[in-house]
Amino acid sequence: MKLNNTYFFKSERLGFRNWMDSDLDEFAKLNSDLEVMEHFPKTLTKEETEKFIKRLKAHYTENGYSYFAIEILNTGEFIGFIGLAFKDYKSDFTPAVDIGWRLKKSAWGKGFATEGAKKCLELAFNELNLDKVISTCTERNYKSENVMKKIGMKKVGEFKHPQLKDYPDYEKCLCYEIRKTTANN
Repeated sequence: MKLNNTYFFKSERLGFRNWMDSDLDEFAKLNSDLEVMEHFPKTLTKEETEKFIKRLKAHYTENGYSYFAIEILNTGEFIGFIGLAFKDYKSDFTPAVDIGWRLKKSAWGKGFATEGAKKCLELAFNELNLDKVISTCTERNYKSENVMKKIGMKKVGEFKHPQLKDYPDYEKCLCYEIRKTTANN
């Protein structure tokens, strides 16, 4: 695979970049994987993935950050996304900037989500000057919850996610947060 030299920033092993049309096939494959999407109401079709990429590009243009496309630096392999997104759905925790990740199975268990999320927190607090960042997941998404803990986030509550009200099996979610003051200690 061709190495991409247009990274916004890098961590030790990962490159963070904007989305490209050439990401569609790999990202669609990731979004159609039942295990990857286990904690979401459904997998995404190629068309839904294409719309998602367009929303992520627009989010970056509007906010200067997004859920970034992620590549492994030494191979150039696209493995998913890690990044930040502004969320304004109605809850006790929003509006706020969310940190999130979605990686293909071959990238699981290697510390990529934790490494990438830590780098995104540096961006959030040192470049974007945010005071806090949240992260949410379904109540049984223990892997994501574990990453939240590893990056220093603390559980601040549980809630019924308004965007999941039609999916009772996924509606109950956890919210974690980290504040700039605690992140830099």
